[in-house]
This record gives sequence, structure tokens and C-alpha cells, in this order.
Amino acid sequence: MDLKEKALALHAQWQGKFEITPRAPLHTREDLSLAYTPGVAEPCLKIRDCIDDSYRYTRRGNLVAVITDGTAILGLGDIGPEAGMPVMEGKCVLFKALAGVDAVPLCLKTKDVDEIVRTIVLLSGSFGGINLEDISAPRCFEIERKLKEQLKIPVFHDDQHGTAVVVLAALLNALRVVGKSLSQVRVCFSGAGAAGIAIARLLLAGGLKAFIMVDKDGIVYPGRPGMSKDLAEMAALSEASTAGTIADALVGADVFIGVSAPNIVTPDMIRTMRPGAVVFSMANPVPEIMPPLALEAGAAVVGSGRSDFANQINNVLVFPGMFRGALDVRASDINEPMKLAAAQALADLIAPHELSDTCIIPDALDPRVAPAIAKAVAQAARESGVARI
Repeated sequence: MDLKEKALALHAQWQGKFEITPRAPLHTREDLSLAYTPGVAEPCLKIRDCIDDSYRYTRRGNLVAVITDGTAILGLGDIGPEAGMPVMEGKCVLFKALAGVDAVPLCLKTKDVDEIVRTIVLLSGSFGGINLEDISAPRCFEIERKLKEQLKIPVFHDDQHGTAVVVLAALLNALRVVGKSLSQVRVCFSGAGAAGIAIARLLLAGGLKAFIMVDKDGIVYPGRPGMSKDLAEMAALSEASTAGTIADALVGADVFIGVSAPNIVTPDMIRTMRPGAVVFSMANPVPEIMPPLALEAGAAVVGSGRSDFANQINNVLVFPGMFRGALDVRASDINEPMKLAAAQALADLIAPHELSDTCIIPDALDPRVAPAIAKAVAQAARESGVARI
């Protein structure tokens, strides 16, 4: 069987990638009295008097909701909430296996922003954090903003911020390889959806000064008709002044970061970039330019979202440790300092003697990753004032 056939057969065999198992014993009548009635009334009364005791007497402090509306599932698009369930289950398995975080998939049968927000707010008392997943742009920005305004638990849209953190970590190390710094380079972003805009914002917070963003309609420039609020913000911050193509944007660029569409960058375009070019072509499963072609065209460091080439840039490196750290200090938010700390911790896992053009980021299953990120995130939460314990 090929990979697709094997995955389908195993999903049919598993009938779900995780299950719920009890932590409390239930072998005797006393066990029943302690775990359920009448003993269970005591923690209920404690929580009634102090809501924060829900973290002490229930699993809430280690429980994350993984929530989608099914509108942007992997590279498959709007395939519906039920069809997104295998992905959400996969995220839950990764949470548990990599960081010991319990997670529950919730697939919502609505695309209405206010309905989604209201549903999550109503459910939030059961969870220590909310992981938004595979929700299309620009709705995902509004959903996250509204939830952050209303909730006092971490809300994290992984497609945005997990991707941004891992890209920043990889770029910090790639620039070390080529002897450049983030504040000195010009970046060409291809893709102006959730991931592209979040990456740009985090890189700006990390010290980036110059960039141009491109979407399916070409260069994003101030005054371009039909832009969303978020896209207009990017246009205003960028170097762009007029319309143009991705080929125009790549001329003289130091870095290409693609989260867009397959095969839209040619070797000739790469040749117009500055010496020591860094190319992250992360469209999946087919990148904007295949890594061997980018290398042949003169790129110095190349990464992609694929596991069959060097430098796989994947947000699985981020979200388990991010939530582990946030939950450990009962953070009320996941903020910019926590994301920057996570990126630096991830980059620092590559020791100077290991760093090379084919080794800028740890392996996706490296057991050091989640603990290192969790430690850095927890410390950043304390320093930025969002830790509650």
C-alpha cells in the first residue's frame, strides 16, 4: 500500500486516534462514593465559592479544546467540520504525546463568526486553553480577537501563530548560517492569509524592518482596492508602493517565505535574489518551488513543510510546548513575548557546532523541543504579567 492507502486503512482500524481513560479508581462502593455521589459534592461547593478552584479539583488546568469550523482543513479547503475531525484528533494526539496536554476536538457546524465566538465562550469554563485550527481568513482574525477580548484563558490560532513561531526560529538560524541579521534583510512573503500575515507580524516584532507581501492578486500595496483591514495594515507597513508580481517582489530580496500555492516561483526568480538567499517554500504538499530547484538556482539555505527534504518547518514543533508552558503558569493569554521566547528557545536547540545549511531547526519529533519551549513560554508569561501562578 502507498501512504494514502495505509493511512485510510489505519484510520478505519483505529476508529479514532485517541480515547478517554479514567484517572480515578472505580472498583469499590467507596471508590464510587468518593469519585461520584456523595463525595463529589465537596469539590463542587469549593468551586462554587471560588471559580479558580476548578483548576485544583478538575482536569481543567490540563485540558485544551481544539476547535475548527472545517473551512480551511489542511490544503483541502472548506470540506466541513465532520471532515475536519481526523485532523483535530491528530492534533489532540500530538498534544498528549509530545507535551502531556489533554485535548478534545470540537468541530462546529457554523461559519458565522459571532456564533463561533459565542459557542466557545459558553464552553470555556471547561478548558484551560483554546486552540483554534483550520479556520479560514479573514474570519480567523476576527474570531481570535473577539475571544481574546472575552476570555481569560489562552486563545491560540495555530495556523497563524504556531507557523509564525517556527518560521521565526528557522529564519534566525538560517540567517546565522549566511551571516545576516533580521534587521538587515528584506523579506518577500508569498501568501497573505492567516499564516502569511501572522508570520509577518511576528517577524516585525522580532526585528524585521523591510518586507513586501504578495498574494494571488500580486503585490500588496497601500491603496490597493478590495483589501481587508488586516491586509491594509500589512500594505502600510511594507516597502511596496505600486502593483507588481511575485517576480518583481523577489528582485533584491534576501529571504523568500511562501505559504501560498505550488510551483509559482521559478529558478530564474531565485537568481534575482541577493547572494546568501534564504528560501522557505512551505506550501503543502507541493511547495512554491521544490527545494532542489531553489538550491540549484543559488539559494544558500532552503526549507519547506515537507519531511522528505532537509529543514522541515512544521508547527508541530510549537503548539504542544506553547500550551504546556501557558498551562503550567495558568496564563491568561498567549502574547507576543511568549511567542518570541518560544521562537528563540526553538532556535537555540540547534547548537553552534550543529548549525549548517541543512540543519537550522530540530526534528519534528525531537523530545527536547516541547520542554524547552514550555520553559521559555512560562518564563515569558511571568515576565509579561499574564501568569497567574
